[in-house]
Amino acid sequence: MTERILFESHSHTPLCMHAEGMPTEYAEAAWQRGLRGINVTCHNPMPDGFSAHVRMREDQFDEYVSLVEATRNEWAGRVDVRLGLEADYFEGHEAYVEKQLRSADFQFVLGSVHPQIGEFRERYWNNDPLDFQRTYFRLLAQSAETGLFDSLAHPDLVKNVTADAWDLDLIMDDIRAALDRIAATGVAMELNTSGVNKTISQMNPCPEMLVEMRQRNIPVTIGADAHHPDRVADGYETAMELLQQCGYENISLFEARKRYEVPIIDALASLQSTECKTS
Repeated sequence: MTERILFESHSHTPLCMHAEGMPTEYAEAAWQRGLRGINVTCHNPMPDGFSAHVRMREDQFDEYVSLVEATRNEWAGRVDVRLGLEADYFEGHEAYVEKQLRSADFQFVLGSVHPQIGEFRERYWNNDPLDFQRTYFRLLAQSAETGLFDSLAHPDLVKNVTADAWDLDLIMDDIRAALDRIAATGVAMELNTSGVNKTISQMNPCPEMLVEMRQRNIPVTIGADAHHPDRVADGYETAMELLQQCGYENISLFEARKRYEVPIIDALASLQSTECKTS
C-alpha cells in the first residue's frame, strides 16, 4: 500500500453553525481518501458577538477541544486527528487571538481575513470595490506580520465578494506588494480547493497569484475547506497539478505548528489509487 502522506488541513465542525458532520465522519472520509490525517480547524470564537452566526461561542471552546481529542483517541493508529483552528484576523483583536492560541495545544492555525462578514464591511466598505480589495490584501499581509498564524486561508477570497468588479490587472500591484510582505515573514499560504464552488470558479488563490507566490518562495498548504465529510480532500489532485504548473515542487504540512515539506510527486502518488470524491 502506498504510504499515507497528506492531511485534510482545513475542516470544520457543526459548532460553527454552517458545517455538517462530526469530526469522526471527516476522519472516516480521510481514511477512505488515502490521507494520513486531518486538521480540524473550526472557526474560532471571537468576543462580543463578532460574526456570531458563523462560529462557535466562547463557552463552546472547551467542548471543541474535547471533541477533537475524543476523535483523535477514537482513530488512533489509523487517522491522525489533530487540533487546529481557523482564526480570524481583524484589527484590534490581535491580543484576544494571541491569548486564545496559547490556551490549547494547537497543531496548525489558519489565519483568515473574511471580507464577507458584516463587521468587515461595516469598517472597511466605502462604495469603492477596488479600494475594498486593496484593503483586503493590505490586511492579509498584516495578518502574516502578526506571527499568529501558520498559513493564510483562501488568500484571494475578496474576489468573490466583489466579483463584478474583479480585475486582476488593476489589483495585481497590490497583490505583489502584499506578497512581498508575506514572503518576508515565512508564513505559508493556502491553496483552497473550495474556490471552484464560489462565484468566481477558481481555487483560492488564482493561478496568477500562485505564480507570484512561487517566485517569492512562499510555502503552500492545501485544504478543501471541508464543511461536510464528502468534501475531505476534494480537488487535491487538481490542486497539486496546478501547483506543479505554477512552479512548485513541494507542499507544506504542519505538526506542532512546525512546517515540513513533502514532494508533490509523492503526495500525488499517495492518492492515485483512491477515486476522487466530488461535492
